[in-house]
Amino acid sequence: MTGSSHSEDPMDETIRHFIVKAKAELRGRQDVVAAFAKVREGMRREVAALLDEEARTGSAVPQIDFAAVQAGRVASQDRDRIRRRGAVVIRGVFPRARAEAWNAEIGSYIAENRYLEKAQEKSGMDKYFDGLDAARPQIFGLYWSKPQIMARQAPEMAETKRFLNGLWDVRGPTGQEFDPDNDFTYADRTRRRRPGDSKLGLSPHMDAGSYERWVDPAFQKIYEAVFGGDWTAYDPWKATYRTQTREYASPAVCSMFRSFQGWTALTSQGPNDGTLQLVPISSAIAYMLLRALQPDVPDDELCGALPGRALCADPTWHEDLLDGLVSIPRVEPGDTVWWHPDMIHAVEDVHNGNHESNVIYIGASPRCPKNEAYARKQAAAFLAGESAPDFAPENYEVDFKGRATLDDLTDLGKAQMAL
Repeated sequence: MTGSSHSEDPMDETIRHFIVKAKAELRGRQDVVAAFAKVREGMRREVAALLDEEARTGSAVPQIDFAAVQAGRVASQDRDRIRRRGAVVIRGVFPRARAEAWNAEIGSYIAENRYLEKAQEKSGMDKYFDGLDAARPQIFGLYWSKPQIMARQAPEMAETKRFLNGLWDVRGPTGQEFDPDNDFTYADRTRRRRPGDSKLGLSPHMDAGSYERWVDPAFQKIYEAVFGGDWTAYDPWKATYRTQTREYASPAVCSMFRSFQGWTALTSQGPNDGTLQLVPISSAIAYMLLRALQPDVPDDELCGALPGRALCADPTWHEDLLDGLVSIPRVEPGDTVWWHPDMIHAVEDVHNGNHESNVIYIGASPRCPKNEAYARKQAAAFLAGESAPDFAPENYEVDFKGRATLDDLTDLGKAQMAL
């Protein structure tokens, strides 16, 4: 299908040119209609399988105990399930009492520093979620509270990340693509969602690049099997080229390579509590990529992909995948939840529970040159109490009482912060 999208679409002509050129080149590599028909059939089977598993077992998301991680006793079949589903709940990473104390301390940090009043004055700065259907979720622009620092630099967290990174094939063209045993901190925010909220959901999307996936050479190499006509040969866990991608520079677009996105639960939460939803299929990106190359999509569009925004999974284009959107199982304070960087995820529109649904966002960002470059910029922001570089420069914490400082970092914490 030739033609152009509406002129009011917020993309400049240079980007449109890149999209048209990239799509023409990618369409020339294979019969994209036939290729999409195959991947669509495969994804429908995967959705049916995960929904059956959800009905039989209560959750299609794998669940393991941190004690098994510590002891090196995670069974091979559990590892295989995590790779297939692209997600895992790791229970008991932190003692419940410690997580609950962190939750209370963050609440006091917010109240004593009058965060909510100051946030009203800065509203409208973060545009990252503007392309999503629901309103912006109740995410607090805080990075340097002591509980966030303690959770990031905890030995238990480091051990968890080593296990997760070990699920990847880290071999690259000239050696290891990243160091699976060590990590640079990626400072992210915290979610504190009140019961009864019906406005603060987050519609289905993928992070880690939007339109770049079609036009950036490193992204094209990652998905070479998909673009080359054999999506079944695509390995979501092959790290080659993952640390060499270039994202569109924009606030709230992640500049680090995260081997897993994740969060740590500070309160009990589960289905209907305004919590996380996933389409737990690690290879679903193949559908997303090939869908945008079909004849019914205008030549200068990518099914809604825009620079500097989340990559939306839209019912108009991706209905087959969204049939598999499920809520995570119930988690308790101290449990952690992890998902592949290419995974479709969302936040429930309505919080029908009775208690706050609170988390600290902590992903896995292993050592590599890409991540070290960001970590050094981030360290300067930490020392100044400013917002992390990837996020809107709200800088709430510059004068906050009780903010973590260099003295609060352990040796591990300093290494993770490139200090």
